[in-house]
Amino acid sequence: MNHDYNKEALLLHKEFQGKIETGLKVPLANREDLSRAYTPGVAEVCREIARDPSLAYEYTLKRNTVAIVTDGSAILGLGNLGPKAAIPVMEGKAAILKSFAGVDAFPICLDTQDTEEIIKAVKQLSPVFGAINLEDIAAPRCFEIEERLRAELDIPVMHDDQWGAGTVSLTAVINSINLRGITKDEVKVVINGIGAAGVATARLLLAYGIKNILFCDTKGMIHKGRIELTKEKKELLAASSLGGHEGTLEDALMGAHVFIGLSKPNVLTKEMIKKMAERPIIFALANPTPEIMPEDAHTAGAFIVATGRSDYPNQINNSLVFPGLFRGALDAQIKQFDIMLFVKIAIALAEYVKEPKVDEILPSMFDKGVVDVVKNCVMR
Repeated sequence: MNHDYNKEALLLHKEFQGKIETGLKVPLANREDLSRAYTPGVAEVCREIARDPSLAYEYTLKRNTVAIVTDGSAILGLGNLGPKAAIPVMEGKAAILKSFAGVDAFPICLDTQDTEEIIKAVKQLSPVFGAINLEDIAAPRCFEIEERLRAELDIPVMHDDQWGAGTVSLTAVINSINLRGITKDEVKVVINGIGAAGVATARLLLAYGIKNILFCDTKGMIHKGRIELTKEKKELLAASSLGGHEGTLEDALMGAHVFIGLSKPNVLTKEMIKKMAERPIIFALANPTPEIMPEDAHTAGAFIVATGRSDYPNQINNSLVFPGLFRGALDAQIKQFDIMLFVKIAIALAEYVKEPKVDEILPSMFDKGVVDVVKNCVMR
């Protein structure tokens, strides 16, 4: 059956007027119920928390609640659409957290794209929440916002466009190169698109031990001769064993084993793939339209193809990571995430796929065991 998911999504959202709602844990059927849940009884709960603020985890929703914070500046692959247009995506993430991991989450769509204002707003809202999920905030501001909030808050903060995407990409790389029969010391990777997801993916590959990486952006290959490089791009160049030199994406792909696209639609051609190493691995992750369509990549000789789409095999989707990550973070009340935790999660997810195949390099996001795999990595 052919689906017009755009039309179906509009009908769904209009019918239900969104995807989430608040619910009650306690009854409010009579005066006694109200006296315990609200005044006068609630005053004693307030006094106890004022005496010991850590009791907020025992007496309130804080223990199981995540703020999904965006400024609407980088929504999916659609760009800067603003905070109201971001609401459906943030609602969707909240729905996934609740359905997959039992985590309560709420969209916080801020009407500002000023770094200092975003940091201030999140800090002021943080007492209610047990963790912060930053989402769809454009680079390079997203790096500073996450770094500052991690340093200044006592609850874990993750920009999912970076670490969710990067962790699943690393999982896919691990199983793909194993199927291809090449080691992490031998593999040559080209990452196209050095924004939020591209930087985090590169950092995770490097932390895992893959050092032969070339980086490309809209101006071609990143190299030391370019004077406008951000701090993040300079750090990646210094960490790669290949460094960088002048040239185009096509130049970078010569003899490469893996292409990871986190960029724009239709920037990869069949001719480029044919210049890569034999049986190349193609991750075309621009969403909703990838850098090359899977059927075209296979025609050009690709061994494994992955996209960000659910209508093709090998969907690289953050939903494999963030439900279990926040479930574990809330249960363990950890203070912060670090890069080696994400590497550990990627390895665990790769190992969870008992018999990887060219069209099955990742576990299904609907596999109920995935949340536990990720959660256990956080809690150990």
